[in-house]
Amino acid sequence: MIVILLKDIKGTGKAGEVVKVSDGYARNMLLPKGLAKEATEGNVRSLEKQKAIVAEKEAESREKAEKLSKQLGSIAVNIKTKGGEGGRLFGSVTSKDISEALKEQHGIDLDKKKIILETPIKETGEKSVTVKIYPEISAVLKVIISV
Repeated sequence: MIVILLKDIKGTGKAGEVVKVSDGYARNMLLPKGLAKEATEGNVRSLEKQKAIVAEKEAESREKAEKLSKQLGSIAVNIKTKGGEGGRLFGSVTSKDISEALKEQHGIDLDKKKIILETPIKETGEKSVTVKIYPEISAVLKVIISV
């Protein structure tokens, strides 16, 4: 029997795939538990429409991410904080601080989890910070820390 999987099933396939399984497995396991539906002509057309919609949304979000990447590459974020002698800071500048400053200064709302810092910034000066916007799209943001 040919079915369309609605959920990922180990050893059988991933959600959205059209696979051939034994009749007993389909009737006794997949269909009653709602893990799959029979691959009729209408169901296959419906699946293709859903895949097209998902692909369109994916392309749209990728385009937005690329625009944001270009925008972030051309701006700088200024952060003023308290510091001591020799350019050392009292405390540190974290990804949360950078995210808040970015929203305040440029109106860009970016999740702090997307800002990648190996270690918190503890010195004044100009730093380059990587921002992972989308799975394969990242940008380098210039952060200027002053006392």
